[in-house]
Amino acid sequence: MSAPKKEKKVYTGWAAVIRDPRVILVLVLVALSLAAIFVPFGDREGATNLQFGLDLEGGSWIQLEFQSEVVTIGQGADVNAVAESMGKTLDCTVVPIDETKVEVQKSATEGELRAAVEAAGAKFVGYEPGVGTETADSVKRILESKLNSLGTSDVKINTLTNINGVSQYVRVEMAGVDMQTAQELVGTQGLFELRIVTTGNETAHVLYGDSVVSVQTPSQNPAGSDNWGVGFGINNEGAAALQQACIYYGATTNPSAHELVMYLDGNLVYSAPLSSDLAASISKNPVNSLYAGTGSGDAGKAQAQELEIHLRAGALPVEVEIAGSGSTSAVLGDYFKVICVIAGIAALAAVALLVYLRYRTPQIVLPMIGTNVAEIIILLGIAVFIQQLDIAAIAALIAVLGTGIDQLVIITDEVIHEGRVPSQALYLKRLKRALVIIMTSAATVIIAMIPLIVMDLSTLKGFAIISILGVLIGVVITRPAYGRIVMEILGK
Repeated sequence: MSAPKKEKKVYTGWAAVIRDPRVILVLVLVALSLAAIFVPFGDREGATNLQFGLDLEGGSWIQLEFQSEVVTIGQGADVNAVAESMGKTLDCTVVPIDETKVEVQKSATEGELRAAVEAAGAKFVGYEPGVGTETADSVKRILESKLNSLGTSDVKINTLTNINGVSQYVRVEMAGVDMQTAQELVGTQGLFELRIVTTGNETAHVLYGDSVVSVQTPSQNPAGSDNWGVGFGINNEGAAALQQACIYYGATTNPSAHELVMYLDGNLVYSAPLSSDLAASISKNPVNSLYAGTGSGDAGKAQAQELEIHLRAGALPVEVEIAGSGSTSAVLGDYFKVICVIAGIAALAAVALLVYLRYRTPQIVLPMIGTNVAEIIILLGIAVFIQQLDIAAIAALIAVLGTGIDQLVIITDEVIHEGRVPSQALYLKRLKRALVIIMTSAATVIIAMIPLIVMDLSTLKGFAIISILGVLIGVVITRPAYGRIVMEILGK
C-alpha cells in the first residue's frame, strides 16, 4: 500500500506575497540598489556613491562657441572639389559633410563664403555657424580625453546640436571645480613629442607638437579596407628634423630597430617602425605628410580615434571662444541638496495623504507608498552608474513619484469592486486591462522624452533619462508586484 501524498502547503496573506517571484524581484533589486548607493567602491567621496551635478555638488560650467561655418551649396556640384577649392581660397581646412554641405573650419563672413563657393564653380545657398556631427564628436572626445587625463572627475560634456545636425556650442560642466581652474583646464594644451629609438630602450627627441600642422580624422587605408590609421601633416622644419633623425639613427635602412614613438605629457601613446615606402622616401627628401597605422577592426578604429586626440595634443579641430560661463559654490550646492531632500519627502507625504483620503484603508495606502519608494530606490541605484543627479534629474524623480502613484491608483480602482477584490479570473481580467492603460500612458511619456535625449539639450537630457527609466521600472517591475499584493492582501 503506497504512502499518502503529502499535500502542498498553501500560503496566504503576507506569507504568499513574499514568496511571489514578482515581489521577490522587487526586493532583490531594492537590496542591490541600496548596496550600489551606500556600499563604498571606487574613488568615493561623501556618504553615498551617487553622482551629483554641479547644481548640487558645486562647480563650474563653460559654454564654448565653435568658430566655424557650415555652408550649403546647390545640388549637382562635386562637394569634394568644392571643399578643396574653398580651402585654398579661404586658407583653412574645409571638410565635406554631405552632398550639399561643407564645413569651413574658421570664422568667415557671408561675403567671403559666397565668393569662395562661386570661385569653386558652385551655387551659394546659405550658411550657419557651427560644425558637422563628425567634428562635434571629435571635439567631445578630445575634451573628455584631456580632462580625464588631467584627473578631473565628474565631467559632463554636451554638444548642443540643432535639428539639422549642426552643432554651434559645446558645454563643459565640471563638478567641484572653480571657474578659474575650469578655464585653465579647458584652455591648457598637452605637450606632444615625437622621438626615435636609438639603441635598446634609448630614444632621441625629433619634434614637438607645434610642428604638427594638421590632423585628419581616422580613416581606412587603403579606402574600403579594414585597416585603420590617422594621417597628419608636419611643417617644413619638422619634416627636415624627422629626415635628419631617421638617416642619422638608421631608421631608413633598418626601420624595425629604430621605431618612431609618440609621447603625450611624457606618456607613451604610439610606437611603430617606418613603412618600407616611407623609409625610402625620407632617405631622399623630407616628408610633410605622414600616416600612422593602428591596426584592423574595431580595436584598430578605437586606437586610431585615441591617437587622433593625442596628435592634436588637446588642440581642437576648430577654434572656440567662451560664449558663456557660470559657477555654483559648494555651500550653495549643499543647500540645494537639502532643499531637494525636503521636496522629495514633502512630495511623498502629500501623495500618501491624498491616497489615504481617497481609500481610507491602510492596507491599500501602505503597499502603494512602499511600491513607490521601492521604485525610487531602484531608480537611484541605476543612476549611480549612468547618470549625474542635478536639479533637473531630481525634478524627474519627483515627477516619477507622482506618475507612479497615478498608475497604482488606476490598478487599484480597476481591480477592486465594492471595496473587495473579485474572483481570481475577474481580477486578472481587470488587472490586464489596467496594465494596458498604464503601458499606453508609459509609451506616451517615452515618446515625448525621446526628443530631449536625441537633441542633447544639456540638463534636460538628464530629466528625460530619469523619466524614461522611472516609467520602464514601473511598468516592467513594480506594477506587476503591486498587482499581486493587492490581490493577496485584500482578497479577504
